[in-house]
Amino acid sequence: MLTSLFLSARAYPSLITNSSLNPNQNPSNAAKSPQFDQFRENRGLSDATIKVPTAPWMKGPLLLRPNEIVDTEKRNKPRKVEEKTFKALNRRESGVRGKKAMKKIVRNVEKLDENSDSEETQIDDLSEFEYLGRISEKIESKDRFGGKMPWDRKEERFVLRRMKKERVPTTAELILDEGLLNRLRREASKMRKWVNVRKAGVTETVVNEIRLIWKLKELAMVRFDVPLCRNMERAQEIIEMKTGGLVVLSKKEFLVVYRGGPSYSSEETRSGQDEISSSSLYEREADRLLDGLGPRYMDWWMRRPFPVDADLLPEVVNGYRTPSRRCPPNTRAKLSDEELTYLRNIAQALPFHFVLGRNHGLQGLASAIVKLWEKCIIAKIAIKWGALNTNNEEMADELKHLTGGVLILRNKYLIILYRGKDFLSDEVADLVDDRERLLRGYQHFEENKRESDIEILEVVTNGKQLKETSKSGTLLEFQELQRKFGEKETRNLETEAEKARLEKELKSQEHKLSILKSKIEKSTMELFKLNTLWKPSERDDDIEIFTNEERECLRRIGLKMSSSLVLGRRGVFVGIMEGLHQHWKHREVAKVITMQKIFSRVVYTAKSLEAESNGVLISIEKLKEGHAILIYRGKNYKRPSSKLMAQNLLTKRKALQRSVAMQRLGSLKFFAYQRERAIEDLKVSLVNLQDSASELS
Repeated sequence: MLTSLFLSARAYPSLITNSSLNPNQNPSNAAKSPQFDQFRENRGLSDATIKVPTAPWMKGPLLLRPNEIVDTEKRNKPRKVEEKTFKALNRRESGVRGKKAMKKIVRNVEKLDENSDSEETQIDDLSEFEYLGRISEKIESKDRFGGKMPWDRKEERFVLRRMKKERVPTTAELILDEGLLNRLRREASKMRKWVNVRKAGVTETVVNEIRLIWKLKELAMVRFDVPLCRNMERAQEIIEMKTGGLVVLSKKEFLVVYRGGPSYSSEETRSGQDEISSSSLYEREADRLLDGLGPRYMDWWMRRPFPVDADLLPEVVNGYRTPSRRCPPNTRAKLSDEELTYLRNIAQALPFHFVLGRNHGLQGLASAIVKLWEKCIIAKIAIKWGALNTNNEEMADELKHLTGGVLILRNKYLIILYRGKDFLSDEVADLVDDRERLLRGYQHFEENKRESDIEILEVVTNGKQLKETSKSGTLLEFQELQRKFGEKETRNLETEAEKARLEKELKSQEHKLSILKSKIEKSTMELFKLNTLWKPSERDDDIEIFTNEERECLRRIGLKMSSSLVLGRRGVFVGIMEGLHQHWKHREVAKVITMQKIFSRVVYTAKSLEAESNGVLISIEKLKEGHAILIYRGKNYKRPSSKLMAQNLLTKRKALQRSVAMQRLGSLKFFAYQRERAIEDLKVSLVNLQDSASELS
């Protein structure tokens, strides 16, 4: 590959002229440069060698005679293809670097090697390239890369590609002729009316509508809603199984079903029941797990295996009882957060075992779940789409009550039940009962033996009973302890427990109330300090007198004004007064809008604004945004100086602190009132409980 780069100057003189160009320079423009004009004029005058600019990859200068330099202006047309090839080598690759640029260079060199003739590219004399001797020696001898470029690999990289799913021919393609199938598909592509399949699936109503269309036409279009539109392969199987037709066209959520001609026999169609044939190990194991639990749900909208239809199971099972439970030693029946997360992750990969569409009468389903728990620790139940009046909360509560399992997940789509750590299968429960029965028999045998020995001892001592007869470890001692300490009724124990709970709750509420009172005192002191900084002005007694006409005119002027001053949570402070005087600078009436809900507070705010600004209150109007306070500046208004303006009011920061402190104090008082009411209720409940306990005793 490299040998094609070292070309003789006599064989390819154009290579020398083109390679001497700057890579950033256009070859067509460089050929017209005046650097070779002196050689063209005196071409035969001198035989001295001339130093010619070299290509970027040449290590030393290139010395040539003047007659060996080619006139670039008189190049013939066949040379243009050759120039383009060399131009691809000389130009700079823009926008790329590294491995990508190297691949492009190698590709251009390979194109050059293919286009050039083998005889012309042979190196005749390497003496002219005396400075390239080191490179030529490396070419002749095996270089350190073993005759290959560093980027060449000995063997291809192993890439694991995703296998393309093989297309399985449909039933229509296997049965119908190609011409008939093409005609049906052309007609199906023009159809614009269809039958809707709702969430409930392919019901009898849908099947009747399709068969009614088949009486007039040979094709019927069906549109599927969720959940079947998510698995159109399964939708095609269901529609062919229930209608007996053939699907000839499938596009998005639409299927076109062909009724079949007179030669279309029922033997060629599928049987009425869909065979549960599993191909993968996952499906075979899941089917083996569900065998014997009940009939399958053939309208299942997800992948196989088909779950058990819980609606076809009996509502009441004679002799059903909740399975017995016993927790292993040194374990707790309650699940931790880590265990709950682990079980949810496991359940995510499991198939659905049951499909449920009713809220009550689930004894048959509970019996099947208990039977499933002997093989699998988790039962996964899907809720039917389109079923009427389903309530997943009621379903889960009844199943928990019937099975005693642990609910680890519940929503409107599924219910997942865990059998629990204390679950015992029927066989294990029977073994435990037999063992306990055997132990009780041994205890009675030992007690009878001990009593017989005591009787023999009394006979030996002439009927005198021994005073010191030990009862420790006997069944008699256990029974006496039960009679002694088990005389308390369950009601008394519940009363004591309720009393202890009320006392504990009362103590907790009193502690919280004491904390609230300390916070109220602290907040009251902060508010008092802020109120001392605010000294409201008194209202001036000398008020201008207006007639009703003047007051009405000013009121209408104020209501028509678009500009207004909004009064926020800070209330009346320095900034409000500055804004009010700024309004009065351009107009006589100022409109102040406040968001206060209580009208008495609005009136108090209006009087405060009138007293602080020395204006005249016109009216208070109820608007959509809130209450509007209209204030007139007066006939003899004079703008006060900035130093004298509202020196007795709070600043913007202090006003916000006061507002926050007032809000906090109000909230604390409200919560303290709630605590006091709760303490009073607890005390009354405790007194009533003590009275009832004293009456029982």
